[in-house]
Amino acid sequence: MATRTPHVLIIGAGTGGLCLAHGLRRAGIGVEVYERHRHRADGLLGYRVGIGPTGSRALRDCLPPELFEIYLATCARSPRYFNVLNQKLHQTASFPLRPDTHPVDTERSVARMTLRQVLLTGMEDVVRFDRTFTRYERNDDATVTAHFADGSTATGDLLVAADGTHSAVRRQYLPHAVIRDAGTINIATRIPLTEHTRALLPPAVQRGISLIFGTGGVMGVLHVMEFKWDADGRLKPNVAPAEAALLADWPGRHHDSTRDNINLVVWSTARRFPADVMHRRGSELIQVALDLTANWHPHLRELLSRADPHSALPIRVSTSEPVPPWLSSTVTLLGDAIHTMTPGRGVGANTALRDANLLRRQLILAAAGEKTLVQAVADYEAAMVPYGFARVADSLGRSGTSGDDRMYKPVFGRLALLGARGYFRVTSQVPRLRRKFVDDFYTYRGEED
Repeated sequence: MATRTPHVLIIGAGTGGLCLAHGLRRAGIGVEVYERHRHRADGLLGYRVGIGPTGSRALRDCLPPELFEIYLATCARSPRYFNVLNQKLHQTASFPLRPDTHPVDTERSVARMTLRQVLLTGMEDVVRFDRTFTRYERNDDATVTAHFADGSTATGDLLVAADGTHSAVRRQYLPHAVIRDAGTINIATRIPLTEHTRALLPPAVQRGISLIFGTGGVMGVLHVMEFKWDADGRLKPNVAPAEAALLADWPGRHHDSTRDNINLVVWSTARRFPADVMHRRGSELIQVALDLTANWHPHLRELLSRADPHSALPIRVSTSEPVPPWLSSTVTLLGDAIHTMTPGRGVGANTALRDANLLRRQLILAAAGEKTLVQAVADYEAAMVPYGFARVADSLGRSGTSGDDRMYKPVFGRLALLGARGYFRVTSQVPRLRRKFVDDFYTYRGEED
């Protein structure tokens, strides 16, 4: 079989696209990334994403070793507990989590903007900003040409859609693919972490991920994010010397404004929100969250009132419907561009990283002449589509992620709430069930399906 190293065009400089770009570059495969945002600090807020073993394994496989060490050093302090609370801050359950001594087999807390800066490190000559993809065309020589809004073009052997839920590549390539409204809305906020705001939270909540089951079908999740640099961007004095040396020389720090904060997200069925909620921002949006949480503990409401108005973001939750099989070609997709899933526990980010690692391995085989490029894409899609849509179904089945969840029903909602709280209470008190829950916390995003 004749061997020709493919040149890959990636549309979208998100988590999955940049991870793939690193993996291909390390393997000697030519790659270019095209991103619609104007610069590396544009268009992304610094909310938390949980990177589990699957995601960390993909990053370890794809990134240069020193950059993977920088990834570990830039993670926030790892959660020590998974807590379940009610709206009055009373603890229903608390599960101790694994320590973060292992580089992969644990839960990592990552700020999205910080992770972007890590993944952009060393890729300045690969990523082209301010390039909005409009369409592609296949050429007679089997190459693919991408067209951009500024009139420019790029030609390669493979086009990879990594441009998210509203993928322009998917609209052209798989016009029958359906993204539907899941029926829930999130309001995400970020509160500066100070001695005062820290003191509003119980110790286990300060050190964990906390799921809030509120009455009336109003849910929440809270996580404290503490990094190795202070409010002025200077390294904290307790940072280990090896990590301090890495971070001192890391150029990404100059592009990242992420600081210690408390992430607090409030969500419910879309019916509970004002009709214009997606157009609200700042203090108006925070007031919507306060109105929804009128019966929550005063400390939680004070946190909301202290949220950075510029950080408040409404998110209408979307989900993909399974796509019938298609004929593989020199166009493919990864991450939310093909399997958008509801937020929570970082499932979407981890699945995108898994996609990137799998596609990287297949393209290395094609570059080595062990299979054709189209066969490599077909083998990638044959594995990705089943596990990707399995994760979509899993995420939609989590408590409160679908607007049709019983928790939002007028009559059955209270019973569903009691049932959910009861499940967590019993699970946390029975050793065998508690161990299984913690194991599942890490294996939920595992490699095997």
